[in-house]
Amino acid sequence: MLIARSVHPLPGEAERKERLLALVDGFSSRRILVVGDLIADEFIYGEIARVSREAPVLILKYDATEMVAGGAGNAANNVAALGGRARLAGLVGGDAEGRRLLASFDRGVDRSHVVRAREYRTPVKTRILAGGVHAARQQVVRIDREAGWPLDETVSRALARKIEPALDACDAVLLSDYGSGLITPALAGVIRRTVSKRPRRRPIPVLLDSRYRLLDYRGLTTCTPNESEVEQVLSILIKDDAEALERAGRTLLRRTGMQAVLVTRGSRGMALFQPKQPTSHIPIFGSDEVTDVTGAGDTVIATFGLALAAGASFYEAARLANYAGGLVVMKRGTATVSARELSDAITTDHDTTVENWSQEGPPQGRRP
Repeated sequence: MLIARSVHPLPGEAERKERLLALVDGFSSRRILVVGDLIADEFIYGEIARVSREAPVLILKYDATEMVAGGAGNAANNVAALGGRARLAGLVGGDAEGRRLLASFDRGVDRSHVVRAREYRTPVKTRILAGGVHAARQQVVRIDREAGWPLDETVSRALARKIEPALDACDAVLLSDYGSGLITPALAGVIRRTVSKRPRRRPIPVLLDSRYRLLDYRGLTTCTPNESEVEQVLSILIKDDAEALERAGRTLLRRTGMQAVLVTRGSRGMALFQPKQPTSHIPIFGSDEVTDVTGAGDTVIATFGLALAAGASFYEAARLANYAGGLVVMKRGTATVSARELSDAITTDHDTTVENWSQEGPPQGRRP
């Protein structure tokens, strides 16, 4: 089923602002199922004390440790922070890290579909940050502890059976594939077929964020790869080459069979590709002096999915995701964006004179 195209007047500045603000207001009634890899993002903070005499490395005076949800968990936290109702499905270990991870979630995240497995080791990404009293803390090193338990198709199938009842009540599904093997094309196919049978006035969009194997998935609603992931799966180099970007986006559309592909490009903004429509290039919102990109992709897909669930066109959803992405990269660590922050960004940016939806975006339609 196709996402319905938004129908509203070709906007001036006031109409544009009010339309986007109305979509954000609609987030609060949307129910989003987030399925994917749960990662514990651990941050260890310290102050630089001196250089070690044992080796040419810094000695840090320990300050504090913080653990927040990464991966699918960060996407779910962003849905909740934006006012949506998030339901999370995934896998954690029976270890201390798994318990701390579950305890870290926003109160608006339903964790009843998270499976705890004794044999599984919760993936942890530990970032050590150092700084002085009057200096910003910078990441010194990152230590990754993988799951240590290769997941096979039986685990993915078991998850599919567990989450099937949750699909009845959702308005959108976000799939977060960080490479553990939990999220598979087969699981995505089951979810797509299940939601397509639901008698709903609007189709239920299924969105994908896959770090390593985007081309293995077909027929979903949309995906949100970053530019480096696109370069990796297609074995190309894009950078400032507009023609290479255009070929890449059209190739992804053709090979995945999706209704839209949103490529995030860091300081270059975003590019939205749809079949038989001109590409929409959306410039970055805010400063291009990025503070921290940790988890920014999770914020983008959460906002994109909520917007589609609220009735946005792909272009409108991409605009909202662009605002959210521009906000979250100005925060340190694995962060979220609130509905108020998003609304404020729309309000302050609505007087843009270099852009017009009827020219830059796809056709939006008119009221009869």
